[in-house]
Amino acid sequence: MVRTFALLFGIVFLAVGALGFVPGIAEPATHEGVTMTHGSAMLLGLFPVNTLHNIVHLLFGLWGVMAYRSAGGAVGYFRGVAVLYALLTVLGLLPQTNTLFGLVPLHGNDVWLHAALALVAAYFGFVHRETTVTA
Repeated sequence: MVRTFALLFGIVFLAVGALGFVPGIAEPATHEGVTMTHGSAMLLGLFPVNTLHNIVHLLFGLWGVMAYRSAGGAVGYFRGVAVLYALLTVLGLLPQTNTLFGLVPLHGNDVWLHAALALVAAYFGFVHRETTVTA
């Protein structure tokens, strides 16, 4: 099951990363304090993104798809996602770092989304244990 969820996370991250480049789905916007303004947009009108943000989503997606190959890889993926997204949540809450030092917008709806992703990933990375049934 952990492998399946790693694949699902990977596919969703890939889709979100790609959608961040699609006009109409990602409406152009400016984000206060962000100096990397290329591709600045509001994804689905809710989530602040820019080109660098979209590339990070694509990289997390590729990592998730590759992690699907083994249970250990999937657990490691979720542990990494949990830690990194928990860190992004905290950074998004602090006014001094909610733009990741001017590179990526982490504020607004991104904060609760990153927190939710960190919690789900923490479950699969640290809590969930695979059970096997033998015949």
